[in-house]
Amino acid sequence: MPIDAPHDGQDLVVVANRLPVDVTLDDQGEPTWTRSPGGLVTALAPVMAQTKGAWVGWGGSPGLELEPFDVDGTELVPVMLTETDVERYYEGFSNDTLWPLYHDVIAPPQFHRQWWDAYRRVNERFAQAAAANAAHGATVWVHDYQLQLVPAYLRALRPDLRIGYFHHIPFPPLEIFAQLPWRKQVVEGLLGADLIGFQRGGDAANFVRIVRRLTDLTTRGQMITVDEGTPTQRHVRAQAFPISIDSHAFDQLARTEAVQERAREIRRELGDPQYLLLGVDRLDYTKGIRHRIKAYGELLEDGRLSATQTTLVQVASPSRENVGAYQQLRDDVELLVGRINGDHGQVGHAPVQYLHQSFPMEEMAALYLAADVMLVTALRDGMNLVAKEYVAARSDERGCLVLSEFTGAADELVGAVLVNPHDIDGMKDAITYAVHLDPKEARKRMRRLRRRVLTHDVAAWSGQFLAALTAVPVRDGNA
Repeated sequence: MPIDAPHDGQDLVVVANRLPVDVTLDDQGEPTWTRSPGGLVTALAPVMAQTKGAWVGWGGSPGLELEPFDVDGTELVPVMLTETDVERYYEGFSNDTLWPLYHDVIAPPQFHRQWWDAYRRVNERFAQAAAANAAHGATVWVHDYQLQLVPAYLRALRPDLRIGYFHHIPFPPLEIFAQLPWRKQVVEGLLGADLIGFQRGGDAANFVRIVRRLTDLTTRGQMITVDEGTPTQRHVRAQAFPISIDSHAFDQLARTEAVQERAREIRRELGDPQYLLLGVDRLDYTKGIRHRIKAYGELLEDGRLSATQTTLVQVASPSRENVGAYQQLRDDVELLVGRINGDHGQVGHAPVQYLHQSFPMEEMAALYLAADVMLVTALRDGMNLVAKEYVAARSDERGCLVLSEFTGAADELVGAVLVNPHDIDGMKDAITYAVHLDPKEARKRMRRLRRRVLTHDVAAWSGQFLAALTAVPVRDGNA
């Protein structure tokens, strides 16, 4: 049932699972907040600052009901999630059903009807909050796999809106997506948008093919015609908009004397290894951490890398620690690291430095600068912004990026050494090649990588998406 636009609505409304701040209650019961460090926040902060905007999302604490509040000129609209919602909608359907399904079923997805019911209910709640805060004819930008039903719910409530949706993770082929019992409802949910953005052209093509197979709608290239044969016919575009980082800010950070001195200090603390390899990931089974460490261990075993002259630093930031698959992954990785260090370590030197923690951006920039080779070996990744951060940090035009071909970044970062992380022998060859790469060749590759990352930054990404979305004509209350 459509509702009227509010008189004091916002011209741009972002809808994401999380607010750009984490909200908690202090001892007096008053809400306090800290800014979230996520890439989406960095991407959209400049856009939100330039327009009258609202951000709809969860504050991060279950059961916390809050009124909208203002931060830096953006109205934040908290959506309340109960503990059951968090368990079923977020940890359940989003992260134990959709996440593994959309990442090529690397781990088996769980299909539970209670989780689906919670997902539906929470998506409806997000749509209602967006509808209640958007001005007439406003632009609403919905983000990611947790909220795939929001576009259709929102269109039913507010047919006057321009609605965009961006999918940050991979979108699977039909043969995998078809396993989802609620596949048609998800497709119909996404088709409520005017523009559906994906990380790669292949993801957009997967979606269009799924629409052709699961619906009777007409598709032509990237365009899908919805409500054919009625006066309210409209067109939905599915298109790739590869996301990026604030590369200039990262470049400037890495050029500061403090960060450069810290990079030198890191190498000294590690005993000045001849070769320093680096992996930086969330501790997630999609990131290929086990494959990478296994390949490195075999290189030491084979004698192709020296255990005394080489160090692998693996940063694995904590992730979803109450989900069983993640607990198992942590145990597996720590067992593997312990075995390699036990077999090849010496007093005062461990071939693998494993850090299960998160670090501030300054420390990350120093690690990127210190590393001779960056290993990004995800088994499947929508984009992988770590690869772009490494490139942005390397104003010295040194270092080498070893990059999985199953990341969105592989489409853009021509100059990286591409690998299939499932091929352990191939990965060993790629690491060896990167370690011994001629400095002239390394500089040539890095220069090419930096040109791409510095020109196509996060501002270009959001600008391109919003330009395509705002080109959609405003409808006067008709879907």
